[in-house]
Amino acid sequence: MEKQLIISVGREFGSGGHAIAEMLANDLGIKLYDRNMLDEIAKEKNVDAASFDSFDEKPKKTLFSRRVREFSSSMEENLANLQFEYIRKKADSGESFVIVGRCAENVLKDREGMISIFILGDKAEKQKRVMEKYNLSADEALFKMFRHDKNRKHYHNSYSSGKWGDSRSYDLCINSSRLGLEETKEVIKEYILKRIK
Repeated sequence: MEKQLIISVGREFGSGGHAIAEMLANDLGIKLYDRNMLDEIAKEKNVDAASFDSFDEKPKKTLFSRRVREFSSSMEENLANLQFEYIRKKADSGESFVIVGRCAENVLKDREGMISIFILGDKAEKQKRVMEKYNLSADEALFKMFRHDKNRKHYHNSYSSGKWGDSRSYDLCINSSRLGLEETKEVIKEYILKRIK
């Protein structure tokens, strides 16, 4: 790919946004960054990556966190900032990639090759996908969807100027329930290819 391309994918839990991001990365022949960046950050900082898992894409607990200048006692905030620094370095290197979540559409908003996508879905479709993927009851799936989306929204809105899921914050918002994952990916890919022409 001659010009740098950065595709940021925000998503509702259960919308299939992560799967679509993987398909886009494969089709376009570029790397996907998601939770896997924690392994690289942990290696760089010489810590166990598993210690990051419970803080990844989680809002900081304001009641228990304290900030002095650029230092924070919040592991959630520190990890978020490490990830923002990581994706800025990747962007500065000229690499093309797909990034899932991590407020990337805000962190990298001034990059020329940046395209931001938000994937949502119908409640019943998302619930069905979550039930199948995690082997949950209907109520358990709804609770998991609610909890994850609440955390994502709070996390995103803590670090971004735009609101999570607000169409004005993204180049393209699309409901994956209308076409299914494969066709949704094709529509997004067509949009991306027209943008980079």
